[in-house]
Amino acid sequence: MTRTPPRLLNVELGSRSYPIRIGAGLIGETAAYREINGRPMLLVTDANVAVHWLGPVREALGLDDAAIHILPPGESGKTLDAVERVLDWMLGHALPRDGVLVALGGGVIGDLAGFAAAIYQRGIDFVQIPTTLLAQVDSSVGGKTGVNHPRGKNMIGAFHQPRVVVADIATLATLPQREQLAGIAEVIKYALLGDAAFFGWLESNMPRLLAQDPACLVEVIERCCAMKAQIVAADERESGRRALLNLGHTFGHAIESHTGYGELLHGEAVAIGLCMAANLSVRMGWLDEEEAQRAIALVRLAGLPTAVPAGMMPSDFLRHMKHDKKVQSGKLRFVLLREIGDAVLTSEVTEEALAGTLARFCDVAAA
Repeated sequence: MTRTPPRLLNVELGSRSYPIRIGAGLIGETAAYREINGRPMLLVTDANVAVHWLGPVREALGLDDAAIHILPPGESGKTLDAVERVLDWMLGHALPRDGVLVALGGGVIGDLAGFAAAIYQRGIDFVQIPTTLLAQVDSSVGGKTGVNHPRGKNMIGAFHQPRVVVADIATLATLPQREQLAGIAEVIKYALLGDAAFFGWLESNMPRLLAQDPACLVEVIERCCAMKAQIVAADERESGRRALLNLGHTFGHAIESHTGYGELLHGEAVAIGLCMAANLSVRMGWLDEEEAQRAIALVRLAGLPTAVPAGMMPSDFLRHMKHDKKVQSGKLRFVLLREIGDAVLTSEVTEEALAGTLARFCDVAAA
């Protein structure tokens, strides 16, 4: 992969501020981890990532085999049981309060290891080394950590900011195609919720992004991380504007809960959710139909799904959405669009509009 100049962003949170380093070839550079060098460290990864990227990270951090815990891959392993096993392992190593837990992997590893770090001895430092596009543009930044529960996705967790994020675009070359595409759903989400110019840029540059052009990847990751860093700095614990980052996720989480975590990738479920949110925005009279079709067309252009899984019914969505974290005072809140680049959190969705969207998309699946 062509070497591109590294980019540096900062998430400004006072004493808990941290850098995001973006570039190619960073993962094996000791200097990329300067904030934690010399401290006691343990590392969590999964079996798929370990094959490709454990070697250079282990060498850069000076870790031996005993300091590495390898988990099975996949969303289905993001559970409290897995966290308990990681905590047992950390306790067995007597990792001290000034120790660091390193998360090497995609969103599952980052969320799980981050949650373990948040509750180990009431909180220790951890490092995010995201190896998927989805994790690099979204889940590794902002401090949301947690695991799934049969009643809902990410229902058990904590806010716990990393010490540093090292996003190496070289890791994306080893991803299966589905994983590559799944990350683009979160990229489209960022453009839809807050950057119309970026949305237009994606419409023109999607072929380059799909081809993993290095300069294009760095540009996309930096733009998404910059937007998220700004939102997190203003609303770390999702009391207001940060909730906009859940565009597409109310529908997407319902799909994941219904199908069982792992059948659809998170980004695939979010892609469908973005299409449903656009449709619901039209039914609420907020978004022009032409704009909604642009959003859906970009999801299709990225090779992502736009229809709900076959057999999923409106009643299934409603049942799962009752457990969504955005429910407040018994009312379900949605992130919808007034236009491309302008999202709003609302609890004013009418039953008629929601029923129309659910019927439309469930009919597509049945057909």
